[in-house]
Amino acid sequence: MNTTTAAAPAIPRAQYIKEVGLISVGHGLTHWYPATFYLLLPLIGKELGLTYTQIGFILTVQHVVGAIANLPGGAVVDAYGKKGYLLVLSLIWIGVPYAVMSLAHSYWVLLICMALVGIGNNIWHPAAIPMLAYRYPQRKGFVLSVHGMAGNLGEALAPLVIGALLTWFTWRTVVVANVVPGVAMAALILILLGAFSASKGGDANDINARTAQPWSARKYIADVASLLRNKGLMLVSLSAMVRSLTQAGLLTFLPLYLAYELGYNPFLVGVCMAVLQIAGFAASPVAGHLSDKWGRRRVIMSSMALTGVTILGMVLAGNSVWFVVFVGLVGSFLYAMRSVLQAWAIECTPRHLAGTGVAVQFSITAIGSSISPALFGMIADARGLQAAFYGLAVTIVLGNVLVLFVPASGTTQDAAAK
Repeated sequence: MNTTTAAAPAIPRAQYIKEVGLISVGHGLTHWYPATFYLLLPLIGKELGLTYTQIGFILTVQHVVGAIANLPGGAVVDAYGKKGYLLVLSLIWIGVPYAVMSLAHSYWVLLICMALVGIGNNIWHPAAIPMLAYRYPQRKGFVLSVHGMAGNLGEALAPLVIGALLTWFTWRTVVVANVVPGVAMAALILILLGAFSASKGGDANDINARTAQPWSARKYIADVASLLRNKGLMLVSLSAMVRSLTQAGLLTFLPLYLAYELGYNPFLVGVCMAVLQIAGFAASPVAGHLSDKWGRRRVIMSSMALTGVTILGMVLAGNSVWFVVFVGLVGSFLYAMRSVLQAWAIECTPRHLAGTGVAVQFSITAIGSSISPALFGMIADARGLQAAFYGLAVTIVLGNVLVLFVPASGTTQDAAAK
């Protein structure tokens, strides 16, 4: 299903910069916190004596809870509409459990904290992505890529900053101090954007503003069922799931490989993780622009194939300068896909259900993210970390097969031609 968009009134440049800038920086912080945790995993794992499987299961719990929370989150977004408040809630909900984690001396407390993070992190996307997509319909791919690029920037800066802090402070001190930026950003969004509802901000995605019928749970369940029968949305979401599976596995086990196998200290681990994200930061707007111009399918298929090849190159490079080069290449191709897949999903979703459509995509995506850490943790325990990386490379290449079956009507070029 393709949803074409009518020409939208011009939005003043200052307002454009404020809206896109604030929402994108906030998105960067939602990625800053998980990126911090990936860097802490080797230290936490060593302190608590965890196996690779146990470490992977921590991330699996986060993603499983996130998958479960996505659909209720999408319902709240479409029914409530005041997305600015939801963005503020998301930032606070993500940051606080990391502070609580500083008191954890039990594996089970870690699992509970990560479950709470999974809920908070999945409030953000159903609110932010449709808001941006429908505010700037003619530049959907580019605007969402800026939003995604900020996520990459958050994931790039966090390893550098946290890696440096860990040379002076314990990881428990760091996670407490780490709450401050999220709370500060939440205050800025609340002050400068406020509720940002349809009636005030012009967001056409508020279901109550767009339909004559009042919102009801029964109607909403029927609408969700219609989305699950939407072939285009399902195939795009499954492709995003494969991408996310690869990303979750890479982010979980690359720091462990660097620390345990190559003997890197926390700062050098942070540098390598930052290289991964900086490359994605640079590639994201380019991919978004090219997908607006050439179509989503071509960009996704190219990026998936090249991600698989560069993961293999990274592992084969071993402890050499080429390892860092391949890490950067993996980041550029892997993260270039993220916003393009989000834009593609929006195009396959009825406009009044955009928040739920994003929630459906992220729920399916979270399945891949939840499977990956535990599955490849077991592979790493049984066969070694390199075997886990080989599996990740094969998985992303197989994801290309799904892209071939996405209906052509979901592409930008085809939509423009109609």
